[in-house]
Amino acid sequence: MSKSSLLRLGLLGLIWGSVFLWIKITGYGFSPVQMVFARLALGALVLLAVVWSRGQRLPTGATLWGHLLVAAFLGNALPWTLFAWGEQSASSSVAGVINSTTPVWTVVVALLWRQERRLGGWRALGLALGMAGTVLIAAPWHAGNTNSTAGIIAFTVGTVSLGASFAYMGRFLAGRGLPPLVLAASQLTAGTLLMVPALPFGGLRAIDLRLDAVLGLLVLGVVCTGLAYVLNFQLIVREGGTVASTVTYLFPPVSVLLGAIVLGEPLGWPVLAGAGLVLAAIYFVRRKPVAPASAAVPAPGGAGAASGASAASGAAAAAADARG
Repeated sequence: MSKSSLLRLGLLGLIWGSVFLWIKITGYGFSPVQMVFARLALGALVLLAVVWSRGQRLPTGATLWGHLLVAAFLGNALPWTLFAWGEQSASSSVAGVINSTTPVWTVVVALLWRQERRLGGWRALGLALGMAGTVLIAAPWHAGNTNSTAGIIAFTVGTVSLGASFAYMGRFLAGRGLPPLVLAASQLTAGTLLMVPALPFGGLRAIDLRLDAVLGLLVLGVVCTGLAYVLNFQLIVREGGTVASTVTYLFPPVSVLLGAIVLGEPLGWPVLAGAGLVLAAIYFVRRKPVAPASAAVPAPGGAGAASGASAASGAAAAAADARG
């Protein structure tokens, strides 16, 4: 890997791993619905500018946009709102670690939809480790746990939704010949439209225009949701999707460290041990089972891809983004 690609990988890990820190800070002045709507709109504007500067255009067709709306609901509108709401009563570090189990849930959904024909022993171990890590982080038996049960549930449901979105994109959006940035810009545009009807129910409260919240929102939308897609796309073009997807391993340590250093969130042993289990789960769940010689060719869009690589081809986050 070249030095420039290594720099991009580290920068991308820092950007997407910090998403949950910025969500917490933005929540000081904006409601979850306001935050997600603005984040999607800002990210869409950035990607639309890049797409149009390349002489590309958004796709057409009612069926395709129907799939984009579903993908945007599962991968952006619903999980991002749940994470923003959950961080009102739980820490950003816990949100980041639970979000990192997205590849685990992607495999689960792909198995249910029969996109994945076989699980294999190593990947089964990965699923078990991912779920064990989530339970350990929740630590309902730990008296010193300051994270609310509602927040943990919101993070978990949001992560399952993200996993379902990647499986859905693999089934209905992959293989259509659309450039990744065009697909991402289209999905963020669809997500922005989806949030409009939600504004009367959670977006009309008074906004506190405090500086940290406004800066957090700008970073979330422009950097974490817009520019990070471009950065990841450049990394995929130069080094391939396998290298780019290793950014997933950076999410837990980055989110945990930033939560502790910037926000003073406690680093209890359940969070640290759970993060370790999640990292092991990501490693094992990404191992493809060895198919028998007579096995049929698997369905396109296998769900073992990490959330970072999936975001580049469809939309995180964006866990990261992310993603959340």
